[in-house]
Amino acid sequence: MRTLKSIFNFYLDASIHVALAVISLTGVTFYLLDASFDTALLGFIFFGVIVCYNFVKYGVEAYKYLVVSNDYHRIIQMFSFLSFGLAFYFLIQLDREIWMAIGIMTLLSALYAVPLLPKAKNLRNLGGFKIYIVALVWAGFTVFLPVLDTKNPLQWDIWILFVQRFILVVVLILPFEIRDLQWDDARLRTLPQVLGVEKTKKIGVALTLIFFFLTFLRDGVSQSEVLLRFILCMAMIYVLMASRKMQSRYFASFWVEAIPILWLSLYWAVENYF
Repeated sequence: MRTLKSIFNFYLDASIHVALAVISLTGVTFYLLDASFDTALLGFIFFGVIVCYNFVKYGVEAYKYLVVSNDYHRIIQMFSFLSFGLAFYFLIQLDREIWMAIGIMTLLSALYAVPLLPKAKNLRNLGGFKIYIVALVWAGFTVFLPVLDTKNPLQWDIWILFVQRFILVVVLILPFEIRDLQWDDARLRTLPQVLGVEKTKKIGVALTLIFFFLTFLRDGVSQSEVLLRFILCMAMIYVLMASRKMQSRYFASFWVEAIPILWLSLYWAVENYF
């Protein structure tokens, strides 16, 4: 049992779970585009997310990331370096047309943790911007990259999808901000810090409803898609309202981040069994 728990903790701490969440959202986009999954793109995003998240969590300063004294963190560091190599392997298999988009979003991800100038703030520490930067990067990677990869034009439905994805990620971040309220620096000016927990939950529910109803602005939408988005919204509202469980170590880091995986699983089930 202790071994299984150690493996599970490594699965979370090494950002494997969040990487699965991100590629799940990418997979949903492929389903919505009625396109086959691109293994190279999914591989790049999966391993790239691991590298990016581990860098932010364990070494926002380069020397701290390279010089690690803790054995457990050293294992995560080695895993991150391996993931970097695999991300590069998948990157060179992608069309060069999407390299620029990847470069822009990778730069934005880097600036989230590392300031451009020595005495400047990073994007993470700019008051109130943290949640929107993360949502923008996630939406870019999981919507625009599949669209560019499949050479689909940036039509109305794609922009609706991008806005929905941005809103979805913002809502999924809120439980983390509520959980971390007692530890976050006041200068971050997160929504729970500025508005309080209850108002943050209400905003999250309102955004979830906007996310759902934006579906009907698309030019083409199926009944199954509406149903799946409804199920997704119910799960989002549940995690927002379950405040008593947010202090649990695994509630936000596992269950909240599992929602995109659930969404992709539902699409897969509908595609194969209905």
